[in-house]
Amino acid sequence: MKLILKSSLLILLLVSAAAAQTNRKERADEVQRLSRATQVFSEIMKTPDKGIPEDLLDKAECVAIVPGLKKGAFIVGARYGKGLAMCRRPGRRWSAPSFLTVEGGNIGFQIGGSSTDVVMLIMNKEGMNKLIGDKFTIGGDASAAAGPVGRRTSAETNIRLDAQILTYSRSKGLFAGISLDGSVVKQDKDDNRDFYGKEMDARVILFSDEVPIPAEAKALAAALSRESPRKK
Repeated sequence: MKLILKSSLLILLLVSAAAAQTNRKERADEVQRLSRATQVFSEIMKTPDKGIPEDLLDKAECVAIVPGLKKGAFIVGARYGKGLAMCRRPGRRWSAPSFLTVEGGNIGFQIGGSSTDVVMLIMNKEGMNKLIGDKFTIGGDASAAAGPVGRRTSAETNIRLDAQILTYSRSKGLFAGISLDGSVVKQDKDDNRDFYGKEMDARVILFSDEVPIPAEAKALAAALSRESPRKK
């Protein structure tokens, strides 16, 4: 009897260890994506004359970053890139990250280069509501515009500030506003499950205090806070 109990306990320990190892491997991609997103954002903002205007970033409700979005496979539904979004909570604290994908549209013909970093500013509640849905089409379900570049916005760009989403890209070292009309943004439920270890909805991740910001996302949250420090 004791031998059976010992054998059963050993099996349970081995199964638990294997499950933990699998979870670490599944989570590794998301952790790497967070690190890369932090690097992308920090590099863009180190050149303020060519980066995202501070006043626009300060007004943004959420920021989505897709590091290394790939060019190619110009077919409907083709997956172009994986990224993540973080939103402001009360007190302007940044939320935990919710993972997403960008598919289709005309971006492959516009961005140039083999790999491009994409940044999206979600500017208002309407855009936020689109972000937490299962999917939305940029320029269709959600109004969008190519974001202006520079330290601050100017009067000439005000016509674009009614857009729910402002979109940017960086390719071959060049950073600019770009139209992503026709691209589909989806919640990546598989990545959220891998990262958090259970099924998680974007609404809960981004807007609920039930989900504390994980250690792996604190560097990105700090970078976002540095670049948009003012209080509303």
